[in-house]
Amino acid sequence: MRDLLPVLLAWRAAGDPFVLATVVAAGGGPRELGAAMAVRMVDGVPGEVVGSVSGGCVEAGVFEAATEVLASGRPRLETYGLSDAEAVGLTCGGTLTVFIEPSTTGTSHLERVGEAVARDAGAAVVTVVEGPPELVGLHRGDGLRANGFAALADAVARDADALVEVGEPALRRYRLDGCPVPGKGPGRGAGWEAGPTGPTGSAGPIEPAGSTGSTEPAGRPTELAGPTGPTEPAEPAGSIGSTGSTEPRHAAASTDLVTVFFNVLSSPPRLIILGALDHAASLAGVGRFLGYHVTVCDARAVFATSERFPDAHEVVVAWPHRYLAETPIDARTAICVLTHDPKFDVPALEVALRSPAGYIGAMGSRRTCADRIERLRAAGVAEHELARLVSPIGLDLGAVTPSETAVSIAAELIAVRRRGSGEHLRDTEGRIHR
Repeated sequence: MRDLLPVLLAWRAAGDPFVLATVVAAGGGPRELGAAMAVRMVDGVPGEVVGSVSGGCVEAGVFEAATEVLASGRPRLETYGLSDAEAVGLTCGGTLTVFIEPSTTGTSHLERVGEAVARDAGAAVVTVVEGPPELVGLHRGDGLRANGFAALADAVARDADALVEVGEPALRRYRLDGCPVPGKGPGRGAGWEAGPTGPTGSAGPIEPAGSTGSTEPAGRPTELAGPTGPTEPAEPAGSIGSTGSTEPRHAAASTDLVTVFFNVLSSPPRLIILGALDHAASLAGVGRFLGYHVTVCDARAVFATSERFPDAHEVVVAWPHRYLAETPIDARTAICVLTHDPKFDVPALEVALRSPAGYIGAMGSRRTCADRIERLRAAGVAEHELARLVSPIGLDLGAVTPSETAVSIAAELIAVRRRGSGEHLRDTEGRIHR
């Protein structure tokens, strides 16, 4: 969705109608929640497609549904399952539920979301995807309030705040009075949460690895409710995420419950590289490719230049430990120490290991890494803090060159972020897509 915003805003400015399809639930599917595909209509027929919802498995079906959705003016849910010879579906198995909505239901929220993304600020695009017909497709909390559901609007706003802080999308279900409906039993794909707990409906979301556990809101997101923008309750036949279907179908809606999708468009996670070396230049390029906001920091001005690191978003000349003490760091931040020089490494790691960073790695030979650990102990770093350090950094790929080493480090970052094993897929069992 974040990548599609410039295109959607251009279509909106030109007055072109379009249809937006967003993944709101998935069970073993090849795309993450919030993945989106948009179809621009030209003279009443689909004329341009951007984005993807499944990597190619169900795009044809979504493309066909776009014309019907635009003609009817009504959004709808489509659930795709295991395909057979004649059905459009997921040939690799699993289920995928997509919310398809026409731009004719309103797109003003896109301007506000675009402004937040331009500032690298987080925003939650919230959509009612299932429930009473008059509520499905509402794009703003004000819409719920205007329809007489103030308590529901408040509960959705509180949950949006918490989810923006954590940076995780979610699909949640509520009663019309705002009380959450917990999940139970099988039948839902990834993306379903039991929802917030407690009478107010404001408790926290499922937390990613490395999070601090806080559920306190970080301020009202820019877009509290908007179209488009994660645990498995048993549901009536035809509801979101039920398995076994070989064809897309419209999910049945309950008249006293609403299902809300929170598509969280977080600011890019940070990759802080300490040490302006050749390895840093390669890692900056891979990091940018993976969607990180990349910072390279070194105290030596002759090395820390934008010319040497064209892929870095910023190059900072400062002592690494001083920079880390002053710059914002959260659970999504990755810190890679590539200097392997004690006068830089040890002070920087003292700060890093006491920060909320989700990944902290340091380059060096095994002897260098062992010596560094002893220096950190001598500096007063506790054992539980040392346990957070990944050193030597990277996965064992047999990397030799700076570029290969960067791939090794990037592979480890992905494994940590996505909770992967780092093993050969051929040596593992079960679903590939979690």
